[in-house]
Amino acid sequence: MLTILGPTDRSRRFCDGATRRDFLKIGGMVMGGLSLPQLLAAEARAGIGKSHKAIINVFLPGGPPHQDMWDIKVDAPAEIRGEFQPIKTNVSGIEIGECFPKIAAVADKCVFIRSMVGATGGHDAYQCMTGRPLNPPPAGGWPAAGAWISKLKGPVNGAIPPHLSMCYKTDHAPWGYDGDGGFLGISHSPFKLVGGRNETTKTDTMVLQGITLDRLADRKNLQSSLDRFRREVDTTGKMAGLDSFTQQAVGILTSSALADALDISKEDPALAERYGKGDPKFRDDGAPKLTENFLIARRLVEAGARVVSLNFSRWDWHGKNFDAMRQDGPLLDRATAALITDLHQRGLDKDVSVVVWGEFGRTPKINNDAGRDHWPQVSCALLACGGMRTGQVIGATNRLGEHAIERPVSFQEVWATLYNNLGLNLRAVREFDLRGRPQYLVDEGVEPLKEVI
Repeated sequence: MLTILGPTDRSRRFCDGATRRDFLKIGGMVMGGLSLPQLLAAEARAGIGKSHKAIINVFLPGGPPHQDMWDIKVDAPAEIRGEFQPIKTNVSGIEIGECFPKIAAVADKCVFIRSMVGATGGHDAYQCMTGRPLNPPPAGGWPAAGAWISKLKGPVNGAIPPHLSMCYKTDHAPWGYDGDGGFLGISHSPFKLVGGRNETTKTDTMVLQGITLDRLADRKNLQSSLDRFRREVDTTGKMAGLDSFTQQAVGILTSSALADALDISKEDPALAERYGKGDPKFRDDGAPKLTENFLIARRLVEAGARVVSLNFSRWDWHGKNFDAMRQDGPLLDRATAALITDLHQRGLDKDVSVVVWGEFGRTPKINNDAGRDHWPQVSCALLACGGMRTGQVIGATNRLGEHAIERPVSFQEVWATLYNNLGLNLRAVREFDLRGRPQYLVDEGVEPLKEVI
């Protein structure tokens, strides 16, 4: 259910303590009361809106251990190899870690990258959201990849923003970073669907912050507030996007499509069960382990979103690495495999790309607390769907998993591939930053992964 605060709530935070009677509930107001499934069915019959290109970006905060996931080092000494054994996948010759049997069963639909390089070493989501290093930024800052796509592709429909975020605000704030509009402007920043540890995070309730019931009803006062905001904003590029952002927000408030997409009770229970039941508790200073968000991401792209980002758990395991993997690995395994299978079964596998990755890898050598420490030298990623050539491994590390020895892959190359999947021409797209300098989707010379195109 989509909610906005009533008059008594102006000074109140949107938190779990807010009372139900203070909310205005809005729904069933799109297309004469058509539900999302009815609307999609009508579009399908008309031959429009049946599919569109989209990306689901799954960020694993903290740096997942590549040696315990897609790059098991069976020939390394025990202090590097660790406790996990490789298991066979449904692709001959490809083996992955034993905590991922469901992904192993759909390996023919995956690309396992074992040679991600170029991590700056920061404990943040920046490179996974933008493809770029944090410094030096252009004037106005780098746009998130979703912002580029929002700018270049626009919305599929007026009810669903093209750039959506299910990245929770984490106590370690950089893990909750979901990108912004950068020099492209605020209108292309992600529309945030979840909050933080002390804010509403229920997927059946979304609050559009800053728009109260009386402000929405009194259009004159609302316009006055917006006029004051226009006068107060600086020259960071926000002005250009204000009007379209406001129109988008009001449009979302008067439509039930987004609320419907967030409501997984509308799914076949057997399908929802495939994704499993996650853990809503925040993992330390990271994100919750909500496998249901993988299903919601699929519903959102099906409803019209072009980019959906989410963060999942916390993978900064300096101690008890193997115990933590036994807890979190099976949840990630189940949700990722369910998403990939679901996209294929719904005929979305050519249109929706999936990427699963973290900001860097972990040390080959296991420390005295059975953990692995930070290792920016190499990491891993998983790609799926998007019409890519799957069922393959890209790259390799040396025997100890220390560095890439075959086909090093950069963050920008992954994003170049995802942009290509959406039909964007890497060289034809040019935008200007706030100093008037031309900027491109990726740096000169960066190309999509030829292995998957």
